[in-house]
Amino acid sequence: MTEQRKGARKISEVPANVLDRLNRGEIPTANLTEGLAIDQCFLLRHVLTEAGRADYIPPVMEALSSLKKKTFNTFNLAIGETLRALVEERGDETFCDFMSTHPSDTIRCWAVYMVAAREQEIGGHLAEVRRFAADTHFGVREIAWLAMRRHISNHLDESIEILKTWAKDEDANIRRFASEAIRPRGVWCEHIGELKLFPEKALGVLEALRSDESKYVRDSVGNWLNDAGKSRPDFVIALTDRWQVESPTPETAYIVKRALRTIRRTS
Repeated sequence: MTEQRKGARKISEVPANVLDRLNRGEIPTANLTEGLAIDQCFLLRHVLTEAGRADYIPPVMEALSSLKKKTFNTFNLAIGETLRALVEERGDETFCDFMSTHPSDTIRCWAVYMVAAREQEIGGHLAEVRRFAADTHFGVREIAWLAMRRHISNHLDESIEILKTWAKDEDANIRRFASEAIRPRGVWCEHIGELKLFPEKALGVLEALRSDESKYVRDSVGNWLNDAGKSRPDFVIALTDRWQVESPTPETAYIVKRALRTIRRTS
């Protein structure tokens, strides 16, 4: 689904024909710059009209206009949450499938937030978001864990039990979600205080990934432990010492080096 195209370095450098297709949801973005270049309001109106839901446009636009802080992520969140409310109000679940399989990664990101806004148990949430965690597009995969972060943090023990299984999945994208979604500090998101203090809780996930074949996963695990080392260096040092003995592989060595980078710099 992801088009092999080198994205522009600056928004001003996105070719007009490419931007037009992005704004119409015809192609996925090639990089973050293209995502930021999209006129989300134009895309929203276009896709809702295309889907025969033009009546959804006014309430979503009202939600966007009332945002105190207008950013790429707040727009995504507001669109997803408002569409979820409309879908539930009108019994329009088929619309969720349309959004979830759309060629535009931006629209699939809205679909992720639609899933996250549904009231259900954490197991149901994770089951629904799994398709996005395995998405072919990097941006959708990032939004998948970001949108679920609050739910996971609020149901940490149950989430970790589920993610232990995900950490053994054949799909590297699923394994990476298992680590990235519960990073103690994370990126562009609230910290998980419980894991900052008690990183041992996530050992079932970490142990399964300690010698992962995928660099995408190894980077996440190394970053996870680097996060943990800022509040629990004792845990990270003890764990990486043990891993180097029990798992003397190049993959584990890569994770350990990444995990200890802050500890070594400050010691």
